[in-house]
Amino acid sequence: MPKQEPPCQAEACSLQSCMNKNTYSPEKCEMHMRNLYECCKQMYDSTSGKGQSTACPLPQVVNRWIKDHPSK
Repeated sequence: MPKQEPPCQAEACSLQSCMNKNTYSPEKCEMHMRNLYECCKQMYDSTSGKGQSTACPLPQVVNRWIKDHPSK
């Protein structure tokens, strides 16, 4: 059975690729950052905050980022 990658790993890799391409313009990666944090929020919400992923910051960090960066 193949090993399953951690939740939100694809979003984290996409953000990392964007940051590598846009070293001097991280604002160009805003959508990738939003995708990662929204994925992490969904994972935490669906597990009552008990989910774990190496791709996601702690739940309180995710919630603070989303609060500080409302959707436009």
